[in-house]
Amino acid sequence: MVIGFKALEERYGISLVQPLRVESTIGSVRSRQEFPEGMRNQFTAGYAPVDEFAGHFEFGLKYEEIHLEFFSRLFAATGPVPLEAWCKREPFGQYARRAGFFYEWLTGTRLDVLDLTNGKYVDALSPDAYLTRTKPIRDRRWRVNDYLPGTQAFCPLVRRTPALAKALLFDPAAALAELDRLYGTEILLRSVGWLTLKESRASFLIEHEEDQTDRIRRFASVLAEHCGKIDGPLSEHGLQVLQAGILGADASGLGVRRSPVFVGQATLREDIVHYVAPQFEDVPAMLAGLEAFEVSTRGTEPMLRAGAIAFAFVYIHPMRDGNGRIHRFLINDTLRRDMAIPEGTILPVSASIANSTELRADYERTLEVFSRPFQRRYGAACHFGEFTTAPDGTRTNFLFDSYQDARSAWRYPDLTEHVLYVSRVVQHTITIQMAEEAQVLLRFQMAQERVKEVVEMPDPAVNRIIRSIRENGSRISGKLLGEYPRLGDKALAGRLVEAVRSAFEDDSASV
Repeated sequence: MVIGFKALEERYGISLVQPLRVESTIGSVRSRQEFPEGMRNQFTAGYAPVDEFAGHFEFGLKYEEIHLEFFSRLFAATGPVPLEAWCKREPFGQYARRAGFFYEWLTGTRLDVLDLTNGKYVDALSPDAYLTRTKPIRDRRWRVNDYLPGTQAFCPLVRRTPALAKALLFDPAAALAELDRLYGTEILLRSVGWLTLKESRASFLIEHEEDQTDRIRRFASVLAEHCGKIDGPLSEHGLQVLQAGILGADASGLGVRRSPVFVGQATLREDIVHYVAPQFEDVPAMLAGLEAFEVSTRGTEPMLRAGAIAFAFVYIHPMRDGNGRIHRFLINDTLRRDMAIPEGTILPVSASIANSTELRADYERTLEVFSRPFQRRYGAACHFGEFTTAPDGTRTNFLFDSYQDARSAWRYPDLTEHVLYVSRVVQHTITIQMAEEAQVLLRFQMAQERVKEVVEMPDPAVNRIIRSIRENGSRISGKLLGEYPRLGDKALAGRLVEAVRSAFEDDSASV
């Protein structure tokens, strides 16, 4: 016998994009089975709820997970009657009060129930189990502590799973301090400019846009100038500043979109849709909800916030162009604002993703945690018709028939897996990517010193010789010889090659 939220899902014919992760049943023994996609719990007969709306919903609140998409669709199916009956029957019951609160918060409709005038406040959801507001809003009508981190228009949730708790043991600031101890402040400071440029270049590779030299340098400038500093990065003005910096002030398509958009791939015959973004009329309210999320969660774990904010943004997909780069900018921006990384530091997260086959594949899989079930649910609602001009001037022939029905999924995504992914990328970036960059810079510095011991020359010339020798398999190329005829002296050339080779192979340069 299925009980709890799953029983209500079946009874009311609810169709979800994000499946319920918990299935509860009644059986002969108490048991728990965990799977990658969720868990199956069996309870003994003494736990069986009354077989009605209130009984199953109360059981779900007690023993299962908060699932806002499910609540939103369920309340739309039931209407207010079962909630009003329950709340009138148990006016001081904590589960009835929480259910009534969720109904009004999600639907914006007031139940025909009297306000409570006394009684202990109860939490709408537990800060121990979810990423929540730092300080709750006290709902006096229901005497409920509203810990929901967003707004009715947009409220992602992150579950505090054991895997997430383990990931949060990694301290970015401490790891960076250890790099500073190992390699020295000078080496890390010298790496900042290069890492910023590398992060920008890798971000374009992720978007499958090579040979974008001017745009790469613009994005690098945006990272250096605005990361952790721009006022309201999620406001329409802040996003336009970032977008203009990335695309150029004269680029077309600046500003929050007012046109339909999908993410997919083009083939010779047709476009293949992988994900449909929310209707543009809903975007301003959703961005405001994401801003509210950012403000309300300040003071909680930076890694949770960075992952949730960045992936929430990419699913809203509010801009006509530049969404992916702003998405990755927000990871660094949030960590900097939360002082999880020092001022002036850029974590090359895009470079980590682009340079690691595993992280690159996991990036795509993480995006598909939401987009794939979304397309399974709504793929048939996507089609192409005649070209028209959208209010922002975009020419489009894309049509989507289920904007209204899909709102509950867009508004309430579960971003737990996304936060886990970001925490893994940040750890890899600092302990592997940045450590390797510091090691290369340390060896490059040693090569500069050894070359100057052989022959004194200006730094640009030294750097040019080192790079050429490294790029040409530890030999003097004809081109380099043409630039520096002195290298025709075989003894001098041999000493220079050995100076460069030894610096990059010398174990004493390792930490």
